[in-house]
Amino acid sequence: MAVALNPIQIMKSDAEEERSETARLSSFIGAIAVGDLVRSTLGPRGMDKILVSMGRNEGQIEVTNDGATILRNIGVDNPAAKILVDISKTQDDEVGDGTTSVVVLASELLREAEKLVASRLHPQTIISGFRRATDVARQALTETARDNSSDQAKFRQDLIKIAKTTLSSKILSQHKDFFAELTVDAVLRLRGSANLDAIQIIKKTGGTLRDSFLDEGFILEKKIGVNQPKRIENARILIANTPMDTDKIKVFGSKISVESTAKVAELELAEKEKMKAKVQRILKHDINVFINRQLIYNYPEQLFADAGIMAIEHADFDGIERLALVTGGEITSTFDHPELVKLGKCDLVEEVMIGEDRMIRLGGVALGEACTVVLRGATSHILEEAQRSLHDALCVLTQTVKETRTVYGGGCSETLMARAVMEASSRVPGKEALAMESFARSLLAIPIIISDNAGYDSAQLVSELKAAHAEGKITSGLNMEEGTVDCMEAVGITESYQVKRQVLLSASEAAEMILRVDDIIKAAPRQRTADQGQC
Repeated sequence: MAVALNPIQIMKSDAEEERSETARLSSFIGAIAVGDLVRSTLGPRGMDKILVSMGRNEGQIEVTNDGATILRNIGVDNPAAKILVDISKTQDDEVGDGTTSVVVLASELLREAEKLVASRLHPQTIISGFRRATDVARQALTETARDNSSDQAKFRQDLIKIAKTTLSSKILSQHKDFFAELTVDAVLRLRGSANLDAIQIIKKTGGTLRDSFLDEGFILEKKIGVNQPKRIENARILIANTPMDTDKIKVFGSKISVESTAKVAELELAEKEKMKAKVQRILKHDINVFINRQLIYNYPEQLFADAGIMAIEHADFDGIERLALVTGGEITSTFDHPELVKLGKCDLVEEVMIGEDRMIRLGGVALGEACTVVLRGATSHILEEAQRSLHDALCVLTQTVKETRTVYGGGCSETLMARAVMEASSRVPGKEALAMESFARSLLAIPIIISDNAGYDSAQLVSELKAAHAEGKITSGLNMEEGTVDCMEAVGITESYQVKRQVLLSASEAAEMILRVDDIIKAAPRQRTADQGQC
């Protein structure tokens, strides 16, 4: 007689496990769902998403089509979906743009892989084919990349074209010519350095986006103290992070026993004397501008005014770090050894008006490449999205200055890589060829999505694009302004080689990682005992 045996339970009762086909299906569905979420934002005619915060900031909204911002703000529970969110963040950190493309390409690769797995192809065979296809695609991309870095005029034109292409899918697309010039001017001021901290972005509501401008100096969003000079030339700046608020006695949380109110007055006088001595030590540094991260109370402010020193309080830490960088100074907390303190220097410190706000402008700073982009716009939501768009363009341009090669956009590079992979697959015997063909179809999904999002007939356009490449017109791509297949060189749709290469490699690696999964284990958290909960 057969005896039914119960399966042996090796994990705790509240742990979960998904095996083989179930785990693989769960990974595919999660990754494809994330790709479908952001695919409508791809391309120059992509749509925006409204993100509404819940919880502490409930009701706060954000309007964006930036893939990294969308994925960073949504909560995903699927492990494969989290992997795609991570590669989007990595793409944003590494090159600044292509955050949507990398997620869409990875999800398309997994969509094709799902069909292959359903056709009884082993995941390791698919991975092997994907690796071959990646190598072929990267080689095809590298061979067609151009480098005009030897000619400054041509290279500047390349940078402007890249900036226009990057901004064409953003909120700044209506003014892309204006902002392309602005971002290229800002990046070329860096003289090859990739230090984006030298480029400050200030957002001020009012006016239109076209009213934005690039200021060749550093602007601090603070006001100058009362009765102090509003303009100082040949500034010697002491940048400090020190409390300047002890001119009044603080009794919060303290217990003081005194015999009379006269004793309290003596204590306050002692506090004032301590503050006066501290200001005297600061003045020994031979400065004419004092900028403090913390508050400056009325008494020390008056002391600085009497000495003819411009004092600026409450400069936020991000601002004061950047200020130290651009003026060549160091942040100081003690003032006993003036000879050891490195002061910041600039040609001019003055108060300026931007919109209806007073700000402080530092001109002729020690770090000559430092500059400030002042963004104007109707609402804070427009300004937030404009800042994200500008940041993407600046990141891409700094990467292009380091890796000077460029490629054509508008689906041109993807079609070219897909064609190279398809040709290579015809020379590969065995099942790996099927995986390579799937890889090529995934690459072609990018121009298909771009044309779909613009409202054009993607089947017609992509077939025309493939035919043009087959005839040797390897600069052909999609012109979404006209809804036609056009020469990307003539239209000026150019992208950074580094961005395209990173999209290809990151998407391929993410798809490979998810394909390898055959088991998902959700481990039960270790339970706290009553004794552990007590201190």
